[in-house]
Parts: sequence; C-alpha cells; structure tokens
Amino acid sequence: MQVAVWHNLPSGGGKRALYDHVRGLAARGHRIEAWCPSSADTGFLPLAEFVPEHVVPFTWAGSRPNNALTRLVSDYRDMDGRIRAMDEVCRACAEQINAGGFDVLFANACQFFRVTPIARYVRIPKLLYLQEPYRWLYEAMPQLPWAALPPPAGRRASASYWKRVARDLVRVQALRVQVREELANAKAFDTILVNSLFSRESVLRAYGLDAKVCYLGVDTDHFVSRAQPREEFLVGVGAFVPEKNIPFVIEAVARVPEPRPLLVWVGNVGSAPYVEELRQLASSLGVTFEPRVRIDDTELLDLLNRARIMVYAPRLEPFGYAPLEASACELPVVGVAEGGLRETVIDGVNGLLVEHTPEALAQAIVRLRSDENYARRLGNNGRQLAVERWRLDGAIDRLEARLLAAVDDHPDPTAGRRPETYAAGDRLERRPAHAAAT
Repeated sequence: MQVAVWHNLPSGGGKRALYDHVRGLAARGHRIEAWCPSSADTGFLPLAEFVPEHVVPFTWAGSRPNNALTRLVSDYRDMDGRIRAMDEVCRACAEQINAGGFDVLFANACQFFRVTPIARYVRIPKLLYLQEPYRWLYEAMPQLPWAALPPPAGRRASASYWKRVARDLVRVQALRVQVREELANAKAFDTILVNSLFSRESVLRAYGLDAKVCYLGVDTDHFVSRAQPREEFLVGVGAFVPEKNIPFVIEAVARVPEPRPLLVWVGNVGSAPYVEELRQLASSLGVTFEPRVRIDDTELLDLLNRARIMVYAPRLEPFGYAPLEASACELPVVGVAEGGLRETVIDGVNGLLVEHTPEALAQAIVRLRSDENYARRLGNNGRQLAVERWRLDGAIDRLEARLLAAVDDHPDPTAGRRPETYAAGDRLERRPAHAAAT
C-alpha cells in the first residue's frame, strides 16, 4: 500500500502509537509519507527516522483585545482564528496528498481539536486513529464546561455579574463551534479506529458515531525484563497534568506505613509551577517524590526494571501504554479500575485493580510489598500476557488489515493515484491477524 499519514501530536502515548505503527508498516514494505503542521512534536520519536515527513507551517496569533467589546468576544475570535488556521494547513496537506498517488489516508489526532478537517479535502479512502475525543468538552474535568455560572450572591445581580454571564455565553458559544466542527470532521472519515472498548464508547457518547477497536501493542523486544533485583520505590508514568491524578497517588502513598517507598514519577510534559505544587504536597504528607521530566527510553526501561510496583490512577484513561510496558518488564501494576486500564490489567493476573480511594490503592501497594512471591508471580504473568496478547506485530497486523479493508471497500481505490505510479505488486498481500485482533 501507499499510505499518507497525517497528525498534529505532542509527545506522549499518541505519538508513540503512531511511531510504532509507521515503523511497523514501513518495515513491511509499504510506501509511507507523513504530513503534520509545525505545531506537532517532530523531535519525540521522529517519524523521519523511517519515512519522509512534510512539516507545513501553522501560524495562529490570538486576539489582542483593546476595548470592552473585543474583550467580550475574544474567546470566540480565538476559536474561529485557530479553526481557520488549521483548515488552511489541512487544505495544503490534502493538495499534496491528492497529487501523491496514495491508496489511503491514515490520520491521527490533533492536540488542539482532536479531529481536523483533513478528511474533507482528500479524495482517497480515509481512516482516523483517535485515541480519545476532546475530553474537556464532554467530561467533568472537574466540571462540565457547559455548566452555568453560580447564581449571584444577593437577591439582585450586579452589573459585574451580568458582564461575567455575557463573557461566559460567548465562551460557551466558542466551544459549541469547536464541537460542531469536530463532529463534522469526524463524519468525513470512512472509518474511525480506537484503542479500546472504553474509547469506542467514549466516541459514541461524544459524537454519536460508531468506531472500531484496533488495539495497540507494545514492543516486547525493547521492553524486557533484565531480572534485576527490585528496589524499594514505586514508579508512575504520565504527563504532569491534572487528569493523570498524581496528587491522588501521592495521597495514597502517604497512607502506606513507614518506611514509605520513594515515588518516582515520569512525565513527558509538565509546567514547572504544577510540578512544584506536587513536590509541596508530597513534602507536606511525608512522601519522597522524585519527578523525572522527558527522560529517554533507556532511562525509562531502567526504572521499570528496578521499581517494585507501578502505580497508575489517571481519570478515565482511554488506554495507557505504561501498564503494558511495565508488564513487559515483569513489573506488577496497581491501578484504579476505570477507563481502558480494565482491558490491559487483569485483576489478580498482571496487577491489582482497586476502587478510586487512596486507602484502597495504599492497601494494594502494601499487599505487594509484603508478599514478594505474589508480586513476582504477577510480574511473570504480565510478561507472558504482553507477549501473547499485546505484541507490536499483532498491532501492526490489526492496523494493516483495517487499512486494506478501507482500500478494498472504497468505490474507487485508485481515485487519488497518478496512473503512472500505480503498478502491480504495490499493495502487499493480507497478513493473518494475531489472536487478539478486534
């Protein structure tokens, strides 16, 4: 196949998934070229290691209010400006893709909108791998963005209160525009692929669209057990952002009897003020907290092989690579039973799943610290599970099958091709899907 890839991803799990997908497809002989706006993180796990990557300038300047009216409508103007700027980028990318003789578009998410209009402008079969909808629009984080402002304190609303109401109405209208555009963009794709059954349900709740599960995989040749002695520290992985629920984990560790284990937290991004807040919280609770920002895979692999337990408690995480990487390194996982984690961690097999309370998480940590044989058995099971069910080759099989099906189902699979570039043998034969294909 000849595959055009599009993304606007930051560093993190979504970019790792795309990197593994592109690397796997390229290794099987598919011709691949990638496009992204300049806002994408091309330095973290760069696709350019394997395929040509075209970076299209993305320029957007926020509004600069200079009077009461422009301040009032600034949220709406900012949203409109960013949507227009992304539309221009997608049109430019689509023009090049349409001229490139590709069989299929394999689009990935956008850090600003999750789903962009790229599918509206390409003329070939188009698939979207969507890790999750734009969660802040559809979930309470910590409250729904549509909730009205609190009522005025007195019996009569002041002028300042009605100004806040007017500003909030404009803000909500801007979000409604984003929802409208995101939904229209999602409908333009022939197929939406997601990483878990939980994510499939999230897409259905948010967009009213059916998606197909195409499970990810972990590189079990890279993430391996070195049979090293386990040390007395816990490791957590996730960006230093509120939805990763790091304060909750710190509170749970504070309930572990002394001597408490060190908590090492690895994150790809995070603001210095927020990291400092976490440090202060840990210090106030008597927890030794060690943040590691944007470390490389060598250091991550070392931590996964030395830690005693992985702690994992993000709110409604759609999938989560970290527990699978831990399992591949024979590291047992203690996590909260919600989101996609329920599909990768099996309670009592490769980890422990608990209720979302600091006490429950602390009890699970204590249990594994006090029973090394049980913890070792969970770790061994985790490695076996990763190899049997979550190998990267299986993930590439699943994706390849979806891409081939999209090409075969399209009414005119050669619509985007230049006749002179099409030759017999362009498209590889179908490969049998692995046992866990969905």
